[in-house]
Amino acid sequence: MRSRGARAVLAVVTAGVLGVAGCDAVGGTASEPSGSAARRATPSPSPTPLWDRSPASLAAVGDSITRGFDACSLLEDCTEASWATGSDTAVDSLAVRLLGRAKAASSSWNYAVTGARMADLAGQMAQAATRKPELVTVMAGANDACRDTAAAMTSVADFRAQFEEAMDTLRAAAPKAQVYVASVPNLKRLWSQGRTNPLGKQVWKLGICPSMLGDADALDTAATERRDTVQDRVEAYNEVLESVCAKDKRCRFDGGAVYAYRFGTDQLSHWDWFHPSVNGQARLAEIAYRQVTAPAA
Repeated sequence: MRSRGARAVLAVVTAGVLGVAGCDAVGGTASEPSGSAARRATPSPSPTPLWDRSPASLAAVGDSITRGFDACSLLEDCTEASWATGSDTAVDSLAVRLLGRAKAASSSWNYAVTGARMADLAGQMAQAATRKPELVTVMAGANDACRDTAAAMTSVADFRAQFEEAMDTLRAAAPKAQVYVASVPNLKRLWSQGRTNPLGKQVWKLGICPSMLGDADALDTAATERRDTVQDRVEAYNEVLESVCAKDKRCRFDGGAVYAYRFGTDQLSHWDWFHPSVNGQARLAEIAYRQVTAPAA
């Protein structure tokens, strides 16, 4: 028979064992493995965001809109009025807004070409990549719709393949460059605004977007169907720009903001009533700046 003292010691030990086992069974206060508490107390570093809202350099590719065509004089480029890289204080370009006026002069480059189509974009991207820009702006596609006839427009399949090639070209040389992609403007709305100006319609006859602007006053069934066909193609191009961009983690599409913008007479060149004026270029710069500096979704 055990002594009363021995039984007391046995009871204390048993209670201690059962208590530890009980806490451990429900995940209570059991001791953690060495180092676990220290790891939990040290916060994990925040991941670096993929999209930098304040890039330090910028290269622009695209067509006549990015060249400031007809913003300052008839049938001429005016790069100082470019929405992307221009120096005109009335425009306050994207480069100036992001980099400041002094740095924009040395750290932004315009490789857009008046008349360029999507097929030309890969070559422009290759040029832009040599600068190792932190941001590349893209505004292209209007000339793929603005052909001599609606039948001559770039097919949607070719447009997609050409844009994918352009993105692949950039990625091969500048894998971390960010890309801002602007939607193709609403060409039919531009026709609707410009057709009220006799001078503009005379300039249109020189060959500005014939598929949409040809026979500007014609409202018969054939003319209406032609313009609707062009407009449908523009919308399809924008769907391509959005879907291809969405596959690239460092690409932002404008969500159709340029397409949706209602260019009025003040925003259209008073030389051709089709391309953006200095005021219109400023509006494009505003749209781009909002998109580039927006917080990640």
